[in-house]
Amino acid sequence: MTLTPQWLDELRSRVTLSTLIGRTVKITRAGREYKACCPFHNEKTPSFTINDEKGFYHCFGCSAHGDAIRWMTDQRGLSFIDAVKELAAEAGMEVPAADPRAAKKAEEQASLRDVVQGAADWFTQQLGSSNGAPARDYLAKRGISDATRAAFGFGLAPDSRSALKEALKKFPTAMLVESGMLIAVDEKEPYDRFRGRLMIPIRDARGRVIAFGGRILGDGEPKYLNSPDTPLFDKGRVLYNLDKASPASRQTNRIIVVEGYMDVIALAEAGIADAVAPLGTALTEAQLGLIWRMVPVPILCFDGDAAGQKAAMRAALRALPLLRPGFSLAFATLPAGQDPDDIVRARGADGFAAILGDAQPLVERLWAHEVAAGSLATPEERAALKMRLLAHADAIEDADVRHHYREAFRAKIDSLFARQRPERGPPVPWAPQPQRGGRRYAPDPRLQPPADETRALSRTGIATPYAAALIGGLLRYPEAMRRNEEALFRLAIPDSGDAELLGAMLDIANAQEGLDCEGLLAILEPMKVYNRAMTLLRADGMHFSFNRRLEGEEADAAHETALRDLDEYIGVLVTQPEIRERLAQATADFQRTMDDEGLARQQKLRAMDEELTRRLAALSDSSSQ
Repeated sequence: MTLTPQWLDELRSRVTLSTLIGRTVKITRAGREYKACCPFHNEKTPSFTINDEKGFYHCFGCSAHGDAIRWMTDQRGLSFIDAVKELAAEAGMEVPAADPRAAKKAEEQASLRDVVQGAADWFTQQLGSSNGAPARDYLAKRGISDATRAAFGFGLAPDSRSALKEALKKFPTAMLVESGMLIAVDEKEPYDRFRGRLMIPIRDARGRVIAFGGRILGDGEPKYLNSPDTPLFDKGRVLYNLDKASPASRQTNRIIVVEGYMDVIALAEAGIADAVAPLGTALTEAQLGLIWRMVPVPILCFDGDAAGQKAAMRAALRALPLLRPGFSLAFATLPAGQDPDDIVRARGADGFAAILGDAQPLVERLWAHEVAAGSLATPEERAALKMRLLAHADAIEDADVRHHYREAFRAKIDSLFARQRPERGPPVPWAPQPQRGGRRYAPDPRLQPPADETRALSRTGIATPYAAALIGGLLRYPEAMRRNEEALFRLAIPDSGDAELLGAMLDIANAQEGLDCEGLLAILEPMKVYNRAMTLLRADGMHFSFNRRLEGEEADAAHETALRDLDEYIGVLVTQPEIRERLAQATADFQRTMDDEGLARQQKLRAMDEELTRRLAALSDSSSQ
C-alpha cells in the first residue's frame, strides 16, 4: 500500500477534526477553535485545543499534538494503516492499493519540494548580491520594506538561460523540468524558465514553497509569469498568501480577495494581512471553498476598470450554485484606474477599510450588473431583465437560498417598474344615485358585505384553508399574481376546484395588466369557477390582512401592508413543502447513520420549518392588530 503525501493531505482535509474528537470527548467552542479537558492527562481546567482550519489538536498542559490520523493512533490505539482505513471509509475515499511504482512516484514528488525550496533559497541569495541592486531599487520605489521583502521571500532570477540550472545541478535535469524550473522544448537543451525577473515564492496552506511568480524587471512581456502546473502546484486550487492570511483572518473575521500577489503584498505593507489572491485565473470553486472555510462572507476587491469588473462577475456567477444559508460573497469596487497599492498610499489603511465597508452583497452586485447591461425602455427589455435575474436565482442549488433570491429580485423589479398610483381625493360616503330613465343605481352584489353563512367558512374550515386564504387574497389584490407568477405555478392546490380557479386567475392576470378586483370578477363571471371565487371573496373572516374587506381611507392605508403580507405568505407556502421534503429525507438519513452531521442537518431543517410556521402565525396575528 502506497500513501502519497498528497493523498494523506486530502484525507486530512476531508475530516472535521472537532467532530472526530467530539465523539469521545466533550468539547466546547472557544471563538474559532474548540476546547476540552485533555484526554491524555488528568486536568480540571481545559487546556486541550482543536483547530479545524489547521487540522490539528494541541494540549498546552502535556504537549500532546497531532492531526486526525495521530488522534486515531494515540487515543484509539489503532495502527497507522488501520487509522487511515477507518478515516478513509468515513471520508468516502479509497485507500490506494499496493503499487511499487506509486511508491517511487511519491518519493519523487517529495523530492520536488527540495528542488523548489533550493530554487527559492538561491533566488533570495541573488537578490541580496550585487546583481540584485536594480531589483532592490525597484522594491524600494514600490514602498516594500526589507521586513516585508524577507517575510514574503522575494528573490531574483538573473537574466540567464542557465544560471539556475547550474546552481541546482545536484538535482537531475528531469526533476528540474518537472518542478517547472526549467523549460524543455523538443530536442533542445532545457533552459531556465525565469530570467530577469523579481521572484515571489508561492506557498501552500502549510507555508511550504510549491511554485513561483515572477515580475519582469524592465520592458518585456509577459509582465507576470507563474510556474506551470506541476505535481506540487495546481493554480486553480491554491490561493496566494493563504498561509499568512488564514491566521490573520481569525483576528479580523474577514478575508479580502484581490487580483494579484503584488496587491496582497502592498496591503501587507500597509498592515492589512488578511488578503489572498488567485494565481492568474478566475476564482475557482476550489478556491471559493478555501476562503469559505475561513469566513462565511469574504470580500472580493477587484479593480474598477472593465477587466476587474468582469473578473468580479465571473466570480459571482461561479459562486451562485455553491451558495448555502449564511455563506455568500461581498464586492468592494476600487475607483477606476486604481489598485490597492494606490489606495493605501493615498488614503492609508483606514481609507482602504472605508472602501471595504461599502462592499455590496452578492444579490446587489448581480442586480446592479443586469440593470446596467442595457436599455430598459420597452416591455421586451424589461422582460429580458427579469429573465436574466431569475436565471441567476435558478442557478442556486440550495432551495431556501434560491427562493429568497427570487423574492429579492421580484421585489426590486416591482420597485423599479412600479406605476404611479393615481392620487385619490378625500373619501366620499356612498349614496344611491339616480340613473337615466329614473332607475336608481344598486351596488354590485358581488361587493356586498358577506352573509353569516359565508363568514362561517373561516370557523368551520375548508379542505384547503391555506389555499382558500391565498385565492381570496389574490382576488382582492390581483396585482400580486404577476410578480409571484412563477411561485404560484409551483404551488400544488389539493382541491381541484380551487386549482381550476387559480389557474383561470393566472391566465387572466397574464393577459391583462392593471387588473383590480372588480375587473377580475367581471372576467370570471361567465366561468363556472365564478361562484367559488365569490364564496372565497366574501369569506373575509380568514385571519390574514389580505382577506379583510375594507373600504375608503382604511382600504388605502392597508393596501401596501396587505400586499406585502400576501407576497410573504406566497413565499412561505412555496418554501415550506420543499423544506419539509428535505427534512423528511434528512430524518431518514439520520436514522440510518446516527452521526452528528446528520443530526445537525436534521435540526437545522427542523428549525427552518418551525420558523416558517411562526411566520404564518405572525401573518395571521398581524391582521387583527
